Amino acid sequence: MKRVEDDIAYTLISQQEIYDKVHEVGRKISEDFEGKEPVFVGVLKGCFMFMADLIRCVNISSEIEFMAVSSYSGTNSTGAVRINKDLKGDINGRHIILIEDILDSGVTLNYLKNYLMVREPASVSIVTLLDKPARRKAPIYADYFCFDVPDEFVVGYGLDYNEKYRNLPYIGVLKPEIYS
Repeated sequence: MKRVEDDIAYTLISQQEIYDKVHEVGRKISEDFEGKEPVFVGVLKGCFMFMADLIRCVNISSEIEFMAVSSYSGTNSTGAVRINKDLKGDINGRHIILIEDILDSGVTLNYLKNYLMVREPASVSIVTLLDKPARRKAPIYADYFCFDVPDEFVVGYGLDYNEKYRNLPYIGVLKPEIYS
């Protein structure tokens, strides 16, 4: 029986490192948004593990929403963002915190931020688990992020390749022969 770990070249970020950094970012967000009651908007599917852990580290009054978008085919961004699930509630005047697993090309998050700004929120902030600046194509940056990562194909802790590897409790680099 093949195990998902067999496809990982090496562990880039351990489970303990993730835990520690997510708690640190959660504390910072709590300080920065105290008294503002933000709406955390998770970008599915990749955000689910990170968002669940992050929300447990935030100790302010807040709400949770989800959006589902698609812009990838295999390992590459298509450049076209499609919204598969939109927000239900009115965000006018609200502080929005977009939660994403990785800021890679920036195309998706740039699109989403502009899309949400039309609804006139008080602010839109971005928090990502991983930031991969080497692949940035859009002029967007995370307000909060846990780790800078090199230009490697990473999976685990919610990040996938063809819907697999999300269940790994750490961030690993996928062996190139898996996606080549």
